Amino acid sequence: MGWRSWVLAAGFALAAAACDRPPGDVSPGSAPPPMKTPVGPIPGPPQNVERPANPFGNDRAAMGEGRQLFVRFNCSGCHGGRAGGGMGPSLRDVDWLYGDAEAQIFSSIAEGRAHGMPAWGTKLNEDQVWKLVAYIKSLRTPNEIQPPG
Repeated sequence: MGWRSWVLAAGFALAAAACDRPPGDVSPGSAPPPMKTPVGPIPGPPQNVERPANPFGNDRAAMGEGRQLFVRFNCSGCHGGRAGGGMGPSLRDVDWLYGDAEAQIFSSIAEGRAHGMPAWGTKLNEDQVWKLVAYIKSLRTPNEIQPPG
């Protein structure tokens, strides 16, 4: 018998041995069975958490400074020049994955989010983040600074 016949015979023997195992029997070298992982909680803080108020919420000058920060820190590079979306999501939408409350937006900016949103809390102070929040919350309202033309 040639070496090819031996290899072929060995392959058949291994295949036959594998067929004789009871269902669910796992050999020591194989991967464990897949685990079912539950989907986690809804992103963002729970709804019953007390949220801090934006100290610049109704301040048009702060909204203007927020717009300047938006441009200066190249937020428009991902979110578009008027925050209408691009590589990053639109900030003009009514539905937000991580919540559209001021504290949730603050958290997204300061802490970042998975899949591309960097954490700016080390580069911006709290007042600057709140001013960005004020600008973002002004979008699609009569208070919007430099609305699209």
